[in-house]
Amino acid sequence: MASDAGRTSASEDLDGLVVIGRILKPFGVRGAVRVESLSDVPGRFESLEQVTLSASGGRKRQARVVEVRRAGTQYLVTLDAFSSPEEAAVWRDALLAIPDSAARPQRDGQYYEFMLRGLAVRTEAGDALGTIEEIIETPANHVFVVRDGTHERLVPALKQVVLAVDTEARTMTVRLPGDVVVEQPERTHAL
Repeated sequence: MASDAGRTSASEDLDGLVVIGRILKPFGVRGAVRVESLSDVPGRFESLEQVTLSASGGRKRQARVVEVRRAGTQYLVTLDAFSSPEEAAVWRDALLAIPDSAARPQRDGQYYEFMLRGLAVRTEAGDALGTIEEIIETPANHVFVVRDGTHERLVPALKQVVLAVDTEARTMTVRLPGDVVVEQPERTHAL
C-alpha cells in the first residue's frame, strides 16, 4: 500500500485491473519467473490464462500464461512474453494484474479491497466521514482508514459497524464504533 515518494509506482494507471502478484526474479534458463502472490483467492494462479504486466515507469505488457507451478508460498510462472532469464529480469518487481471483472466475488456482502478504496463513508445519520483511503489487515479484522483531508478515522470492518455498502453509488454507511453495542458471550471458567 505504501510507495516511495517521487517514484513512479508500478500500480499507477491500473484502472480496470486487479493486482494479484509481483515478479520477484527470473527462474531457470527459459524465462520463467518466481512470483509472490498478492491474492488470497484459492486457485487464482492455477487458472490464469492471461495477465497484464505493469512495471515502474508506466511500462505495460500483455502476456499469455503458459505454465504455473507452486513453489512453497510462491509460484513459478512461465509467460509467453519471456524466452530468457535476461528478458524476464527486465520485469523484476513488475506487478501481475487481471481484469477486475475476473475478480468479482460471487456472493453478496463480499468485496475485494479495490472495490472499497475510494468509497465515501457516511454515518447512519447521514454525516460525511470521508473516503476509504487504506485498508489495514489486523489479526482480528480489517480496518478501514477513512480520511476527510484533515481528520483520519479508523473504522473496523465488522458487521455491527458496516451497515451498507453500495459499490455502484460508491458509498458505505457505518455505525460509529462508540455507538455499537457488542454482545459478549458469558464466559465460564473451568478451574
